[in-house]
Amino acid sequence: MASLVELATTRLRLRAWRDEDREPFARLNADPDVMRWFPSVKDRHASDAEVDRFVAVGEEWGFTFWAVEVVASERGPAPFVGFIGLQAPSFDPPFAHANPCIEIGWRLAAQWWGLGLATEGARAALDHGFVECGLPEVVSFTVPPNLRSQAVMQRLGMRYDGVFEHPRGAGQWWGPHALYRATA
Repeated sequence: MASLVELATTRLRLRAWRDEDREPFARLNADPDVMRWFPSVKDRHASDAEVDRFVAVGEEWGFTFWAVEVVASERGPAPFVGFIGLQAPSFDPPFAHANPCIEIGWRLAAQWWGLGLATEGARAALDHGFVECGLPEVVSFTVPPNLRSQAVMQRLGMRYDGVFEHPRGAGQWWGPHALYRATA
């Protein structure tokens, strides 16, 4: 069992999940704007299950999709705005990948978009994965129309590597996913 590392940037703290994060995370997951590029919004049960998975991943690996706290920004501080981090995909990836396959991802409340927070936090997570954890590669993916997330991937220096079919989304609008990679 690894000890969860917390990361800090100029404006953010990527930290362990707290019980008080569950309610705002459930609101975030129920927001149709935030969940636009996902198959559906999540109810409270599914949202809590996601937090439970993040906590378990953190205990196993020492990194996870961390809870994000804004320490300082143009819009002030906030105790919880979403997640940013690293973890193994929740499905068996149908593309070639390093072992272990680790993805970088983020989901922030809409009122925190447009400030560069996802890029700032993801850069810290990516650096941690390569420098401290020795990961050889990190992947990221989203549906092709999600240009905002792809822009974050590009700002991180990740390279586009085509489109794959998400195994749970075959035949669905959200099945095709743009794949990006970064190597150490």
